[in-house]
This record gives sequence, C-alpha cells and structure tokens, in this order.
Amino acid sequence: MDIGNIRKDFADHPPLERADLHDDPIRQFERWFSEALASGIAEANGFVLSTVSADGQPSQRAVLLKYFDADGFVFYTNYDSRKAQEIAANPRVSMHFPWFALQRQVKIEGSVEKVSREQTLKYFLSRPKGSQLGAWSSTQSKVISSRQLLMQQWERMKAKFADGAIPLP
Repeated sequence: MDIGNIRKDFADHPPLERADLHDDPIRQFERWFSEALASGIAEANGFVLSTVSADGQPSQRAVLLKYFDADGFVFYTNYDSRKAQEIAANPRVSMHFPWFALQRQVKIEGSVEKVSREQTLKYFLSRPKGSQLGAWSSTQSKVISSRQLLMQQWERMKAKFADGAIPLP
C-alpha cells in the first residue's frame, strides 16, 4: 500500500520558540501534559516505553504514566512481564509521549528504579476491584490460548477474594 501522499499541514499551530519553553524540563512537561489533558486527547498519559532485551533486541509497548515530579516518572508493571525482565537486565529505557493532535511529542531517556512497596500498594489499592483482579488473573507477556481461559481465571480470582480486600500480587 502506497501511503506516501498522506500529508498534514502543520501551519495551523504556532511554531515552537525556545523563549516559550520553561527552563525546567519537568515544568515544561507538566505544562504540555496539562494541555494534552485539556485538549481531550484520549489517554494523554499513555506513552511508548522502549526497552532492550539481553541480546540487544529493542522492544516497545504502550504504558500509562501514573505520577511524575522532579524525582521522575512513575509507571507500574507486573514484575513477571517481559518489560520488567528487560528492565531488570538493563534499566536504561526511553519513554515517548506522541501527542499528535497538539503536534508535540516528548522523549524522555533514563534509568528505571523500583518504587517502594508502600507506594506500589497504595497505587494497587486505588485501582478498581476488577483491575486488581486482572493483576492476579493475567500472565503478562505470555500467549494465552483463548480469552475464555483468561476470563475463567478472572472468575476464579473473583471467587478467591470475594470475602475481602484483594492483596498485592
């Protein structure tokens, strides 16, 4: 399929001028992130996380940003997932926020560190119950033979934790 004629006129947005940028990159990210939220971009906190396998093969996946401040950017993942295993072997990653509707993108490079267990638990408990059950049900980065099997596992976890709080996996 020839898609070479797909074009977008970028003249409908003002040009990016250095004088308009904040000296602090975190404050600049906060400004643009707020604009992305206000614009109605779906999943404005979504970004592409790039890691590298032990044999040097790059890998990307969509992840949701959950918090950021001057200390860094926070996302959560299952420690059994491919991304977690790749991060454990090589903590250097790249994050890419493609806000196409705003004609902006942000790339962040750095090293990943685990947040505290307390912070992880606080986040886990803030999730809806169905999402908590999903964390117990999903075998991250593994091929499943059918959605039906995944739903059966979810129902087993729902029954297992029916009488109380769902613990952190």
